[in-house]
Amino acid sequence: MFRVDRDVLAEAVAWTARSLPARPSVPVLAGMRLEVTEGGQLKLSGFDYEVSAEVTLEPQTGEPGVVLVSGKLLAEITRALPAQPVDFVVDGMKAVVTCGSARFTLLTMPVEDYPSLPAMPPAAGRVGSDVFASAVGQVAVATGRDDTLPMLTGVRVEIEGDTVTLAATDRYRLAVRELKWQPEQPDISAIAMIPGKTLADAAKALGATGAEVEIAMSSVGGTGEGMIGFSSAGRRTTTRLLDPEFPKYRSLLPTEFSARADLPVGSFVEAVKRVALVAERNTPIRMAFRGGEVVLEAGSGDEAQAVEALPVDFDGDDINIAFNHQFLLEGLGAIDSDVARLQMTTSTKPAILTGGKPVEDGGVPDYRYLIMPIRLSS
Repeated sequence: MFRVDRDVLAEAVAWTARSLPARPSVPVLAGMRLEVTEGGQLKLSGFDYEVSAEVTLEPQTGEPGVVLVSGKLLAEITRALPAQPVDFVVDGMKAVVTCGSARFTLLTMPVEDYPSLPAMPPAAGRVGSDVFASAVGQVAVATGRDDTLPMLTGVRVEIEGDTVTLAATDRYRLAVRELKWQPEQPDISAIAMIPGKTLADAAKALGATGAEVEIAMSSVGGTGEGMIGFSSAGRRTTTRLLDPEFPKYRSLLPTEFSARADLPVGSFVEAVKRVALVAERNTPIRMAFRGGEVVLEAGSGDEAQAVEALPVDFDGDDINIAFNHQFLLEGLGAIDSDVARLQMTTSTKPAILTGGKPVEDGGVPDYRYLIMPIRLSS
């Protein structure tokens, strides 16, 4: 049926297999569809009625045909093959994979029972894959994990002209990132809610291509039945959208603060990790900002304790504030800067974490991470 380089095939199979369901509702959905077209291209695809993925390759040789085999098993096999060309042949109800002296025989699945992949929606615009991957990674850390609240498991995408705003929240923190893109229509205005895990997986995979990512969107109604697609360098993926309902997050972002601390990200992260060693999972890290230093503390008199002081560039009223250490570390990890700016109002009001890069007067940073403090017991 076809011959292709082992590394090329293994990478394509692994990428396509990411979209396959772990527990398919019907066995055929665990399959990966391999097709050699009349034009000689090799297409690998997977679809579970929610998310689709397809990779297009140029094989060394190929004869038109189509087959469906277990995607998970094929991914494990191709990953383990030696670095030699791979021959894939269909023999009746079986598929034979040969690479060097290794030979595998796979059972095929009824390809006629496999659902057709959805067509890509109309192209809406393009953005650099590295920018796209970075932006999605910065907001995805704040998506919720509770499937009973689906609107908090997604990333809200707001498009206004050449500006795209991504936002995600799990009620305890909120991440917002703005980026520029090249829209097909300069006056485009759209809103979509994308499943967070699906978007993060797609951005990470497409970010490795080094090419531009084309974003395609169907018209989004109020029913949540819209679809969004991403494609780059021969790879494409689509996903159904969530209901567009989302908290009115802009009003949550404070604009005035009583204190500001510029923190060296590397040494501050290490200090937080050290102090957090004595903190239980839901126990906060307490921080006291005074003059030119911050004192980090965790634990209490009845249990293990840790204290560490760090010099910081601090301006404003002295403040004691406490945060969930994991949320704090995830916010610091998402900042694309050696210096993080923490802006605070009081010990009970939301704080904003941004990169320490200067912004124009009246402007806002392109990335903001709001984190709710934990109330300190008096």
